[in-house]
Amino acid sequence: MKSLVRWGATLGLVGSTLLGSFFTANLGALALPDKEVADRLRPIPVFTVTDAQGAPLVATVPLREGNSQTANVAGVFMSQQDANAFLDRLKTENPELGNSVQIVPVSLAEVYELEKNNQNEEDLDFAFIPKQEQVQLAQPLWEAQLSRNQNAQQNTQFQGVPLFVAKAGPDQGYLTIQPQNGVQLIPFFFEKNQLQAMVDRYKGQQPNQAGNITIEVVSLEGLIGTLQRENDPDLNKIMLVPSQESQQFLESLRRNSNPSQ
Repeated sequence: MKSLVRWGATLGLVGSTLLGSFFTANLGALALPDKEVADRLRPIPVFTVTDAQGAPLVATVPLREGNSQTANVAGVFMSQQDANAFLDRLKTENPELGNSVQIVPVSLAEVYELEKNNQNEEDLDFAFIPKQEQVQLAQPLWEAQLSRNQNAQQNTQFQGVPLFVAKAGPDQGYLTIQPQNGVQLIPFFFEKNQLQAMVDRYKGQQPNQAGNITIEVVSLEGLIGTLQRENDPDLNKIMLVPSQESQQFLESLRRNSNPSQ
């Protein structure tokens, strides 16, 4: 798996975009080509555990409780801190294994492309490991969404990596932002407090709409599936916003690649 490269420019895009003007748009239900799906995922760093040759650390887990069938799963951490904590525990509990592996940052797009390319070649699945604090913040939002849709036959426990998005206005369209280049984007945040800051700015600009704002949560896994399946040109407007921790990581890469700055 390749290491992270050319990600420093992402920070400037994120910063300038989130200072843009606000609009609302409906996201109905064109599926994006794989390359465009990967482009949406590329700005997001994730953290894998690999050996010296770059092969991921794989665990064999049962497909279902009480079922003898198993699957080979490689964990993909959304948080570098969580990945480092896992490696520290592994070194304590299994020093031989722990000292033979390392944390390797890669683009989320690389994980997506690797899984797509290996679907028919290797029996290997990737499991995204979310930040538990964000899962806890997602749970009440998820329960509220289910209560608004009383016919929803869905698990009451939120599953997956949470992404937070806002809806606004009487038609509850997705809250979009328009940076200086004039392209409207729908930001999905990995951290709820980042979205809340954007919502607070929107309320300041549109105080008459302050009571018409709803924060919802979707899973990263579900969003990727939507990008692959659905037929809606507005999918091109989706932008994933890295967490604050990830932005700090990207900034450290930029500084290391430009030591004179």
